[in-house]
Amino acid sequence: MGIELYSAALAALRAANPADKAARTCALHEAWEQGRVEMDEAGAPLPLPVPGRPARPALVAPQAVPRRNPAGCQGHAALLHALTHIEFNAINLALDAAYRFRGLPADFYGDWLKVAAEETLHFSLLREHLQTLGYDYGDFPAHDGLWEMALKTAGDPLARMALVPRVLEARGLDAAPAIRAKLAGIGDAKAAALLDLIERDEIGHVAIGNRWYLHLCRARGIAPRETFRLLLEQYDAPPLKPPFNFAARSRAGFDAEELAWLQGLQAGAER
Repeated sequence: MGIELYSAALAALRAANPADKAARTCALHEAWEQGRVEMDEAGAPLPLPVPGRPARPALVAPQAVPRRNPAGCQGHAALLHALTHIEFNAINLALDAAYRFRGLPADFYGDWLKVAAEETLHFSLLREHLQTLGYDYGDFPAHDGLWEMALKTAGDPLARMALVPRVLEARGLDAAPAIRAKLAGIGDAKAAALLDLIERDEIGHVAIGNRWYLHLCRARGIAPRETFRLLLEQYDAPPLKPPFNFAARSRAGFDAEELAWLQGLQAGAER
């Protein structure tokens, strides 16, 4: 018996319990891979729902999230918690992309269900490691910056592909080497290995965003690089901050001209 894509993605998006969300997400991705998912184009997507999330962590402004030294036990756990929260939000972002944007090629939905399933794995692995330190997801406050960009871009898949994978997730690629070094430096080899796995997958996720951003630009007959810079301003996106992980960005599909532009931004910041 087939599963209807949009209703199943919405149910997973609304699931508040992380284990329930993970189970629904993985089941939907598996059904897609097995060819058991149907698409009912009759309905329109609902206005962007508040995604299901547990009662904790408390959500605060980004500047209110405490910064702790990872060399201490609590600071170590706080850093892992922040990474775990990012992956939980990423599940919802991928599910919403599959639910919200209609009339695109079937591969679009398959790509974002794959991303959602991989983000579920990342969340689960990080949470399990956090628990070995005596903490759990929800024990530290967190912010909602990723979902705020989903709200801003809910009306246009082009803007979503430009500003979530190509800005926010690409920022994760930029930050990964320094975070990995911090965790390795305090002797957390397990977390460093998890970050290696996550970086590999996240390169693929940014590549998927690049793929569909370029597809939509071609479909609309607009110039990708110029449009990207306009969207950064139009949607008040976070500024592109160096240092950039040029190797990872190249593997994720940023072309030579765009990398050269980023190198110029980095050189200007270093002056």
